[in-house]
Amino acid sequence: MKKIMLAVLGSITVMTAGSAWAALDIGDKAPDFTAPAALAGKEYKFSLAESLAKGPVVLYFFPAAFTSGCSAEAHEFAEATEKFSALGATVIGVSTDDIGTQLKFSTQACQGKFPVASDANKSVIKSYDAAMMLMPDYANRVSYVITPDRSIIYSYQSLNPSKHVTNTLAALQDWEKTRKK
Repeated sequence: MKKIMLAVLGSITVMTAGSAWAALDIGDKAPDFTAPAALAGKEYKFSLAESLAKGPVVLYFFPAAFTSGCSAEAHEFAEATEKFSALGATVIGVSTDDIGTQLKFSTQACQGKFPVASDANKSVIKSYDAAMMLMPDYANRVSYVITPDRSIIYSYQSLNPSKHVTNTLAALQDWEKTRKK
């Protein structure tokens, strides 16, 4: 099944590689949520509100753990964790994978550096209107930067995983510069 999904995702990626729109707009308030999550192979309850109390949050949705694009994207976020932390930001990935899968993914692709949440019932994905149009059982690849007041200041949607980390990091850096003025 994952091979079929990968083939479909690959085809969709080619068709939407230039897409840069996301389901929620800049300026929208991010819907609050809690979800079972995994960090370094340990399960806990992720709370957006609690994370925002500490600083901005980079929330990214991905289609499926252990697929090539999702693993590459998670690896890239893991490699940039210190840069996000230096800006006071928390990174959280969300997919419809069950918590058992996320426990493994958090140690392997995420290298134990940031959490991934299980949204098996799709409630978070629905609240962010982040379901894949042609395959609604999967999250679309969309990234948001959310400030502590729950404002979405940046969003990016593309099935190509290559620019999500770079773009969200740049958005955070720009936000940090404007805050200090």
